[in-house]
Amino acid sequence: MGFPRLWAALLRAWGRWTACPGPRVPGLPPMAANKVPPALASHQQDRKVRGGWVWEETPHPPKRVKSLEDEEAPRKLPKRKIVLLMAYSGKGYHGMQRNLGSSQFRTIEDDLVSALVQAGCIPENHGTDMRKMSFQRCARTDKGVSAAGQVVSLKVWLIDDILDKINSHLPSNIRILGLKRVTGGFNSKNKCDARTYCYMLPTFAFAHKDRDVQDESYRLSPETLEQVNRLLACYKGTHNFHNFTSQKGPREPSARRYILEMYCEEPFVREGLEFAVIKVKGQSFMMHQIRKMVGLVVAIVKGYAPESVLERSWGEEKVDVPKAPGLGLVLERVHFEKYNQRFGSDGLHEPLDWAQEEGKVAAFKEQYIYPTIVSTERDERSMAQWLSTLPIHNFSATALGAAGTGAKVPSSLEGSEGDGDTD
Repeated sequence: MGFPRLWAALLRAWGRWTACPGPRVPGLPPMAANKVPPALASHQQDRKVRGGWVWEETPHPPKRVKSLEDEEAPRKLPKRKIVLLMAYSGKGYHGMQRNLGSSQFRTIEDDLVSALVQAGCIPENHGTDMRKMSFQRCARTDKGVSAAGQVVSLKVWLIDDILDKINSHLPSNIRILGLKRVTGGFNSKNKCDARTYCYMLPTFAFAHKDRDVQDESYRLSPETLEQVNRLLACYKGTHNFHNFTSQKGPREPSARRYILEMYCEEPFVREGLEFAVIKVKGQSFMMHQIRKMVGLVVAIVKGYAPESVLERSWGEEKVDVPKAPGLGLVLERVHFEKYNQRFGSDGLHEPLDWAQEEGKVAAFKEQYIYPTIVSTERDERSMAQWLSTLPIHNFSATALGAAGTGAKVPSSLEGSEGDGDTD
């Protein structure tokens, strides 16, 4: 068929199609509307008819009226920044800080986060990513180290009876003793001005080296206590503590730390064994710093090292400083003086002094921390074993020189009782 004949046929077909009457369908051009058969025009269904499509008009759904159930549905609670005052016995734990992916090393934060999720304070996914709740600990206590006044900051849903619900999902050796609202940008580590630790040890640690390494009948004399406090006071002020940690070099500015006070309290007897508590307050501490500060003073008082080693330890020369066991180390208190001065009396926030919780703190130490230290010392003799290694140290030579003698502290005592006091 030639083009003229084809064109004529198309024109005739067009004329017949456009001449057919039919109902108009809203939204379609007249040609499409005329294509709809009259029998289907009233239904307006979306189906194919003789090779063409017809649009279905979908009516708007009626507006939903709020029911009484909608009014009573629980609203999602807003998150609020808070701080928690914690106390815990560190025995059996690999420190405070959580180590995701290392489930075989149980930490304090593992149990804490689990309790927060079970209590309904945080969503479950916050447990796997603690950044989502802005979690920050004030001080990182390591393996075997306890705390009577640890503080953590985080965002939670402030549910009813929140402390009781959290504690109901915690073991008895971990307690939340207090809660306070803080400013939205509060960070417990960065806002902390100072930290106070205590170190509890049997007083036979100060007995002269010629006595039995573990003489339970030993009692600390007033003269020896005075000597201990005189040596501890030498730490006050700013010194270069690079010899008291393995993390810093002698010329690193961060190795300089400021100690506000350090002293030994009057001794007391527990289960026939005399103990004493050394307290130290400083702006911040490095890994193993406090344990080495205690270890060096013990070595001097026992007669293994001269007093001059203290001054030498603050110089650039590397000095072999012994590290006392971690068992007796306890985070006693964290301080927020600057925060309290700015926000503690603004009428919106409470000062972070925990005065009302003093009784709970003291009771927890008496029930869980002190008995654990005493019983573990009796069963494992960690201090006595450590004291037996002091003759290995050469306090008149550098650590490198001492290592050249081939003497080495037994590996079972290296960090076996705890790994420090870092913040």
